[in-house]
Amino acid sequence: MLDHQPGFWDFEERLRSLSAHGDPLEALSRTVDFEIFRPILERALRRSDPSKGGRPGFDVVLKFKMLVLQALHGVSLEQTEYLVRDRLSWMRFCGLGLSDRVPDANTVWDFREALIASKTLDKLFIRLDRAIGEAGYQAMSGQILDATLVAAPKQRNREDEREAIKSGRVPKDWKNQPAKLRQKDRDARWTVKFAKARKREDGKNQPDIAIPTFGYKSHISVDRRHRIIRRQIVTHAAAHDGARLREGLIDPDNFASGVWADTAYRSRENETYLEKHGKVSRIHYKKPKGKPMANNIKRGNATKSKIRAHIEHVFADQKARMGLAVRTIGIKRAEATIILANMAYNMKRWDWLDRRAVLT
Repeated sequence: MLDHQPGFWDFEERLRSLSAHGDPLEALSRTVDFEIFRPILERALRRSDPSKGGRPGFDVVLKFKMLVLQALHGVSLEQTEYLVRDRLSWMRFCGLGLSDRVPDANTVWDFREALIASKTLDKLFIRLDRAIGEAGYQAMSGQILDATLVAAPKQRNREDEREAIKSGRVPKDWKNQPAKLRQKDRDARWTVKFAKARKREDGKNQPDIAIPTFGYKSHISVDRRHRIIRRQIVTHAAAHDGARLREGLIDPDNFASGVWADTAYRSRENETYLEKHGKVSRIHYKKPKGKPMANNIKRGNATKSKIRAHIEHVFADQKARMGLAVRTIGIKRAEATIILANMAYNMKRWDWLDRRAVLT
């Protein structure tokens, strides 16, 4: 049992202790001025006349910070609410005191739904990118493209239901079951990801391992110098990677012309597109069918891989440390989850770049 009633100075002393141990959220707050997002958030969520009365709503920046916390740690909205109430570091990040009200999970859900409906998340992403550039981290040294699968809740459908979904129709049995229809994700798709198997003890190769995955795909472009995500597209998991290059994934503002990507992006259309837009292809060459790859092509691909592999660090950070996954239904909400994860990653990366600059 406590020997005394905790007071204000105990609270302040605990916060000072957290700061002394290097609270990462406090460092993030110093790097990112969340007030830059307020005009965009308030325009997207215009309220009715406050003079009509009623309990005042929660601050839009507070709710946005809670979405950032959720993306940084890969937790549910219910868990986010609990941790903002429970952890002093999360409370301080949100600008709350011990006696302040905390938005509940439903309130934050409604807030995110409003951002989706008003198409505001892309605007927030662009505003963050502008702030990062103004801080001195311009897109430079070329860009690297890649995609990663993001798992979603699996759907157990019959063959006829799957065929109807693929053709853009609602299965006949679902039309009269609105509750069931709400729980069915008709945007996500199954795909198969292949992983390299270990060599046998005698040194011979084994067949690649096929891993079925249901969900979505996050396509990104990062600048080579700072590894900040500059462009993003979200599709279902079965979408082809290479076609996305011509759909806005190339950043025209990068100061260098080089574009690195794996063989999925190598096509005549993409090469023509890059040349037309003043970019230089550093995309891997494919192995000729039925023929060995020339040694000079092998060496070129190996050199390109050393640069292209940097984008894998971005995906590893998002999945292993941030717990990126889609827990909702439909591509609009999946897109929101992935955009928020990309923003949270960029904020972390910006903070890391700032701290490194201080040390060097």
